[in-house]
Amino acid sequence: MQTPATFDPGVIDRLAHWAQARPDKIAVRLIDGDAVTSLSYRELDARASVAAQWLIGLGLQEGDGIALLMENHPDLFALAWGSRRAGLYYTPVSTHLHAAEVNYILQDCGARLLVATRKTLPLVAAGTEDGAWIGMRYLLDGEAPGFASFTQEAAAFTAGAPLPQRSVGRDFLYSSGTTGRPKGIKRPLTPFADRFRDAYDAVVWREFFGFGPDSVYLTMAPLYHAAPLRSSMRNIDWGGSNILASRFDAERALQLIAQYRATHSQWVPTMMIRMLALPDAVRAQADLSSMRVAIHAAAPCPPEVKRRMIDWWGPIWHEYYGGSEGIGLTAIDSAGWLKKPGSVGRAQLGTIHVKDDEGRELPTGEQGRIWFSGTPRFAYHNDPGKTAAAYDAQGCATFGDIGHVDADGDLFLSGRRTDLILSGGVNIYPQEIENLLATYPGIADVAVIGVPHPEFGEEVKAVVELHDARQASPDLARTLIAYCRQHIGHLKCPRSVDFMPALPRLENGKLYKRLLISRYANAATPQDHTHANRT
Repeated sequence: MQTPATFDPGVIDRLAHWAQARPDKIAVRLIDGDAVTSLSYRELDARASVAAQWLIGLGLQEGDGIALLMENHPDLFALAWGSRRAGLYYTPVSTHLHAAEVNYILQDCGARLLVATRKTLPLVAAGTEDGAWIGMRYLLDGEAPGFASFTQEAAAFTAGAPLPQRSVGRDFLYSSGTTGRPKGIKRPLTPFADRFRDAYDAVVWREFFGFGPDSVYLTMAPLYHAAPLRSSMRNIDWGGSNILASRFDAERALQLIAQYRATHSQWVPTMMIRMLALPDAVRAQADLSSMRVAIHAAAPCPPEVKRRMIDWWGPIWHEYYGGSEGIGLTAIDSAGWLKKPGSVGRAQLGTIHVKDDEGRELPTGEQGRIWFSGTPRFAYHNDPGKTAAAYDAQGCATFGDIGHVDADGDLFLSGRRTDLILSGGVNIYPQEIENLLATYPGIADVAVIGVPHPEFGEEVKAVVELHDARQASPDLARTLIAYCRQHIGHLKCPRSVDFMPALPRLENGKLYKRLLISRYANAATPQDHTHANRT
């Protein structure tokens, strides 16, 4: 049997490079309430080395996959980087799923191994249950029946030992499932010889957002989402530090920026709205002098909200539009956005095409489905039907969104095709209405959906979350409908308004709008809302 080629792990990836160049620099700082856990580059590199040896020692082959079911935890990074070194796919699984949904992802992604924590144990179906995922199960931080101990097994390995030369592992992520079951997006591994080639890093994270060795990146979102995980991993690639809070709190966010002198941060519009709702005295005292780049994405931001954030934080806001599928990406900075409010910028990856329902390319300014060309193909794992639906006859791919481009190539979004409301033969896209209502005093969040109507097919309904739920009333609902009629065409205005304590929105900012649509389509009257009569 031929002995596999080996390499020195100190020269094959950027984590190892920074562990040598700046060993004591903090790579990851996790904040959970008052508890703070930090890992230096030296410590993270050592843990990743042990994790890689452990995974290979279990017999996992290049291209195999593991699943990580854990809250924000420092060893998530060690296992992710260990998977990269071992040539494996790693799939972070949402801790907000039910056990059946977790089981579905474990089955679908083909994970050979699961690492869970004591907090996430209730989400794992017992291996003896009918249809339960069967694979190696490890507990990161203790012992439990049916689980082996990661800590005990990892103790048998020494950091720095040589590893087989393999392709570079990568994440294998699942969509949020806001329009159906989560979809896995699996991309080919990077050959060992090409491990430093990454167009996305070079174009966006280094050039547009300015990440580098002096970056201090703050995120207050779970690491099972693509944006915080990939941003943190890329920031480690480039030698920066990551500040990761386990949950979002508006006032705490400002404190962390000042305390750790954050230079980069990432937010979703609901976070921005909650920061703007803080008392004036709190916002006035915030020390934002270290912040160079504030990034937002994942969900559309009402223009007035973004304008207020620019007025407060300065012209440091950057927005991007893209998806885990990687079929294309646009980006825009504050200066560009102030010239064209509502735009998500020009293509940074791929070429934008706007087409009608027959696949014909539309002229500048006309609204249609947004497609991208010129980027690598992707596939939804185990779902050739959905993959085929994402491509057209010319090989262009789409996220399913609707919008238009102007004469300069700047893209403007109108909403998702699946959110389209068809009322009396008129196409109504909710985003314009949501942006308007979001500016009304006292509104914390809003979703506009189509609900069944016996004559028109659908009618427009606004579902509103208030900062103070006690203000909900039929009178306020009628006031909101009148407010809409003052600013947009009556055909697009809500015919009714419901108030809910909280909209079903994920930590990544995406709204489970299909849950609202299904709720009303089934003619089930919500038990926790105040309803206004149709106007």
